[in-house]
Amino acid sequence: MFLSRRNCGICLLALALAVALVGAGWTQTAPPPASEPAKVYAQAVAFLEQAQQQLTAGNLSAALSLVKQSNELFTRLQKESATALAARQLSAQDDQQLAINQKLAADAQAQADRLIETAAAKKKRGQELQAQGQAEAGDAAIRESREEYLQAQTLSIKSAIYALRNQQIIFRFLAP
Repeated sequence: MFLSRRNCGICLLALALAVALVGAGWTQTAPPPASEPAKVYAQAVAFLEQAQQQLTAGNLSAALSLVKQSNELFTRLQKESATALAARQLSAQDDQQLAINQKLAADAQAQADRLIETAAAKKKRGQELQAQGQAEAGDAAIRESREEYLQAQTLSIKSAIYALRNQQIIFRFLAP
């Protein structure tokens, strides 16, 4: 009886060792974790492209949603790839494109900010005209105000897309 228990213990030990060795082999054949940032980058760029298309089509809510999703993914990449970014040098052409995109983003946002101010003034003026009994003039001013708000939103989204294009350039090294 003692001998059979001993054999059973040896068999269990051999089985545990075999499972451990097989498990170690499986972990070595798993895909490298470096592919995960490449997938995140590809998804962020895809969202960015879709956002540009939606903005061009005039679908501001969809464009804004896609810009937010792309931004979240690029933010994730910044956190996960901080060491790789620190070691990476951009080319002179990339640096130049980053500067151009940054200027375009700043200009678009400045224009959007100006439009928001004028839209707010037109809205206020329209409400005053309506209160004075000039309904048609008030409605026209409020309509112009709404159009300017939409233009401002379009420009703000465009500004965000330029900023995300810079992220695309910075993380281009992750592209397959």
